[in-house]
Amino acid sequence: MLEVKGVCKTFDKTTEVLKGIDLKINKGDVTAILGPSGSGKTTLLRCINFLEHADAGTMIFDGQTYDMHSISRGDIAKIRRKTAFVFQNYNLFLNKTVLQNVTLGLISGRKMPKGEAEDAAVRALTRVGMADKLSSYPQQLSGGQQQRVAIARGLAANPEIIYFDEPTSALDPELIGEVLNVMRRLADEGMTMLVVTHEMEFARNVSSQVLFMDRGSVIEAAPSREFFSNPKEERTRSFIRSILTKGGTEHAEN
Repeated sequence: MLEVKGVCKTFDKTTEVLKGIDLKINKGDVTAILGPSGSGKTTLLRCINFLEHADAGTMIFDGQTYDMHSISRGDIAKIRRKTAFVFQNYNLFLNKTVLQNVTLGLISGRKMPKGEAEDAAVRALTRVGMADKLSSYPQQLSGGQQQRVAIARGLAANPEIIYFDEPTSALDPELIGEVLNVMRRLADEGMTMLVVTHEMEFARNVSSQVLFMDRGSVIEAAPSREFFSNPKEERTRSFIRSILTKGGTEHAEN
């Protein structure tokens, strides 16, 4: 469904953030990207969604091959119509209601008729348990509720794959569970997801495969159970030990 090969990214001509990353995702996969601060996790995700411009790399998406460095705006738009991106900090419009936040992209970006967009929005908000907040504004919601609205915004577009960038990192500890529960339900429904996360229990119990990055390289990639029960690389083993010592999470920026 999605494969990237040889993704490279350098900032300021000297800081090599991604050093030839390969990643393959099949339909229905939940792929967790783990790694310490500065490993390049978020940069990889942003390059895959073209929020950052890769210096090199090839993408194969839905059977089509694209040069990630020279891809056209038209091809980026075509790919994005089939994907959704959930940010760390929700990115909701504070002056718009929950319903308006979810319908805005459908109406203005995808030219969907307003009634059809509202129907799609209500279905998506129902899936994340926010159908009773249609007329609320973001400042009236908890962080967990705002993130669920952000997830609904992505779902409403009926994407083939959803990218999550540390979706719980901005939340108070007591609100993390409600967002992870929504993501677990989506995984159970067969949604394809690529998740940059510090939540080890999610990576262990929900994801189907794990990609572990450090210093811009993939150190180890494996099915989730194998990754946690029998890591091959010493760097992987030391990372897992350090995270488990901290209580199961890695709260780090990228």
